[in-house]
Amino acid sequence: METQIKQPLSKKTNLELIALINELRVKKNAVILAHYYQVPEIQELADFVGDSLQLSQQAADTNADIIVFAGVHFMAETAKILSPGKKVLIPDMNAGCSLADSCPPESFKPFIEAHPDHKVVSYINCSAAVKTMSDVICTSSNAKIVVDSFPIDQPLIFAPDRNLGAYINSVTGRNMLLWDGACHVHNQLTDERTIRLKVENPDAKLIAHPECRGPVLAMADFIGSTAALLEFTKRDNSQKYIVATEGGIIHQMKKANPNKEFLIVPSDETCNCNDCPYMKLNTLEKIYLCLKNEQPELLLDDETIEKARKPIIKMLELSKKSGLVK
Repeated sequence: METQIKQPLSKKTNLELIALINELRVKKNAVILAHYYQVPEIQELADFVGDSLQLSQQAADTNADIIVFAGVHFMAETAKILSPGKKVLIPDMNAGCSLADSCPPESFKPFIEAHPDHKVVSYINCSAAVKTMSDVICTSSNAKIVVDSFPIDQPLIFAPDRNLGAYINSVTGRNMLLWDGACHVHNQLTDERTIRLKVENPDAKLIAHPECRGPVLAMADFIGSTAALLEFTKRDNSQKYIVATEGGIIHQMKKANPNKEFLIVPSDETCNCNDCPYMKLNTLEKIYLCLKNEQPELLLDDETIEKARKPIIKMLELSKKSGLVK
């Protein structure tokens, strides 16, 4: 029987909220997913922690009836696309994504129509509606593999992240037409702040997410997805890292490497942090309430699910052929 709330949730400790969530998780056969950018207490609570696509794949492989996605809106959409028979809950429906929002479907459609000879490669950090307009989806881990799958003379549109697209152009020799979108969390990291950290910490390696701007990537010792950055810190022998991505990943890096030091490239001069405000909208209290009430629920119509699923499946097939797990 569910524990009764005898005081306002705002008065509950994290441990009390976790106990309530665990009761509901078992009772309702729910799985909790947490992106690397969530706060540590949510990462520790989750059944699975990882990148967005990896989490959706893991949830699809479970026998859970309910998926609680502690992430942002497009991630919950992807989970629904891959698990249409499961109920997908998102703790805060306002947890959007600046990158996905930078590519409105109503603007992207005429952009595509203006270039009818181009195939469309869309980064998974986009809305379900944009996915339906795409020939294939990619992640930051497999973007090069996906792009390389097209003949070199095939014109391509890459959306929505211009920084990732420019990076993939540089490593493939392509000249893809880039949609002018960006993730504000990565795009706001300046080369000036990065240089300052490198000067102050000459013994540190700079590792960066490819959503960062070109000048930051040009200085990096390693460039990769959030999961790839974490794996690099595990196998590399350096003892100090300057990390150019969202600060939530530092929790996993410290867990995996307790004797190593991690410095986040700051978003501004007021703190040593770089947080996504949308990711941080998720809280333990909201996770409890969404499980208790089974709301807010992420809903997509059948046509959108079917159309958006095709380019995702194509990406997964390409990744499988290449031997890439993601």
